[in-house]
Amino acid sequence: MNNGFVKIAAGVPEVRVADPRSNVQSIESLVIQAEGRGVEIICMPELSMTAYTCGDLFAQHLLIDEAEAALIHLMNFSRSLDIITIVGMPVAYRGMLLNCAAVVQKGKILGIVPKTYLPNYGEFYERRWFASADDIPDGAQVWLAGQQVALSARQLFRTPTCTFAIEICEDLWAPIPVSSRLALEGAEIIFNLSADNDLVGKRSYLRNLIVGQSARTISGYVYAAAGFGESSQDLLFSGKVFIAENGVLLRSGENHSLKPQLVESEIDVERLRIHRRTNTTFTASAAHYAATAMPVVESALITTHEFELSRTIDPHPFVPQGRHLDERCEEIFSIQAEALAKRLSHTQAHNVVIGISGGLDSTLALLVAVRAFALLDLSRKGIIGITMPGFGTTDRTYTNALSLMRKLGVTVREIPIGRAVQQHFEDIGHDISVHDVTYENSQARERTQILMDVANKENALVIGTGDLSELALGWCTYNGDQMSMYGVNAGVPKTLVRHLVKWVAQQHDDDVRATLLDIVATPISPELLPANDQGEIEQKTEDLVGPYELHDFFIYYALRWGFRPSKIYYLAQLAFRDTYTIDTIKHGLTTFYRRFFSQQFKRSCMPDGPKVGSVSLSPRGDWRMPSDATASAWLAECDEL
Repeated sequence: MNNGFVKIAAGVPEVRVADPRSNVQSIESLVIQAEGRGVEIICMPELSMTAYTCGDLFAQHLLIDEAEAALIHLMNFSRSLDIITIVGMPVAYRGMLLNCAAVVQKGKILGIVPKTYLPNYGEFYERRWFASADDIPDGAQVWLAGQQVALSARQLFRTPTCTFAIEICEDLWAPIPVSSRLALEGAEIIFNLSADNDLVGKRSYLRNLIVGQSARTISGYVYAAAGFGESSQDLLFSGKVFIAENGVLLRSGENHSLKPQLVESEIDVERLRIHRRTNTTFTASAAHYAATAMPVVESALITTHEFELSRTIDPHPFVPQGRHLDERCEEIFSIQAEALAKRLSHTQAHNVVIGISGGLDSTLALLVAVRAFALLDLSRKGIIGITMPGFGTTDRTYTNALSLMRKLGVTVREIPIGRAVQQHFEDIGHDISVHDVTYENSQARERTQILMDVANKENALVIGTGDLSELALGWCTYNGDQMSMYGVNAGVPKTLVRHLVKWVAQQHDDDVRATLLDIVATPISPELLPANDQGEIEQKTEDLVGPYELHDFFIYYALRWGFRPSKIYYLAQLAFRDTYTIDTIKHGLTTFYRRFFSQQFKRSCMPDGPKVGSVSLSPRGDWRMPSDATASAWLAECDEL
């Protein structure tokens, strides 16, 4: 297995109606191409050995014999190949004819899977020719191509890399699809051999059906439908191909192709397994429907081929693209504002206090407060924005903080912290020229003390500004900016904070927009160390802990999916191949794990705040981790990268 990925393919051969000898050659041509590209399992369309549109020719004994002869040819062809081939063909059994999938590898048939639901409406009359899987007894076996083989719709196939199962066309359209039961029994990838015809609007409906079923079953779903060469007497078959994984369409084939198709992708089986284990609804469903265990067919050993992923790895998994970004920003901003409105309503507080630094996080918190006050029909004057210039404050952030508060019409206060911190240094005997962690954290705690005391004085709530990325890295001062009375940004990763502020900026007039966009363009910094000789920010966070876009990538795959460091490193190299060196990625990943484990104590007592996405670090909800957990195993794997 390549970091948990299994390479699969859907093939659509060009067929000739009722000509298995020709069709098997077309099938073998696609199989050999797929084998050369490292594909482990390939699926062909329904009845691809004969073509689907044979009609009453299925009653001809010669056609059935020819299909079996073609299967023998395919078996011989496969003897030296590792790839598993799933092909559609008619199979005779005890006076019945079944519409089946044959699973072939290394010269043997691993199993025969008959179709369960047979359409008998509209243009389809399968009941005229075929019997259903429900018509055959449990434990049935059939003699086919010189081999006694299991014949059942309820069987799983296990390889060294995955467990897969098969349903055929209409089985997916049933109220309870066959694949639902197969997934609950352990199938991680579902292959669907289909002969779906074309109708206006049907392609998009089918795509949604497949993507939805992959999400419902937390599985990979591979769909191959009959294409060019099928009879067009009454229907058109255009070779629809879809590959989905847990609600996401990975690849689709060319629509109305007049040539054979081979569509490949990789299913992240490890990710599916992790998601199933943590999805209690799935596990409860599996227990509820548990019955006699399905038979499992063990395949021959597959030699895992090295391959490069054909699927795109998004470097910014928290940030959607195009119009979806605006939709995401609107939704997140609404969650933040409505959550704050609820907390204000519950506490009967009409005032809030926010420390405004001129940076991204405090700006977003201020904008959220403005929206929440609008929802409650409260005056913006109840929003008390306090800027607290210190030793590292620059003119740019200071000016932007004051300008934004004034333009938004909130109450503006300025409380410099220099004298108070100097007095504190004298009290504890700290040399002000020593710019160490005491120098930095004393400023952060002084600011928090001011905010808390003003909140007491004004009967207000202190609104926290720290974001998800800072919490993951512990990039906050314990009992300083780590603490508040409600943290509106706690579920928002840093890469998304920037986009949220830009999105809100577009909804304001030019004057406010200009200030917001300058804040977006300002380097990220806690401003706890003095500026340089030019008065510019000297202490840049990303120079110290690494790029936030890397850390957000690590957060997503480590916390949302539980991937091990080696797999995250592998994915990061693909996602950032044109942005960062492998040394930068490795160093960033090591930093992430070291800080994530060592800083849990700060998250164990973090304030309330709304969850807005799939990752949350709240100790009361999504992330419950002991503060003294060791990072040894994770760091050891990072060292071996």
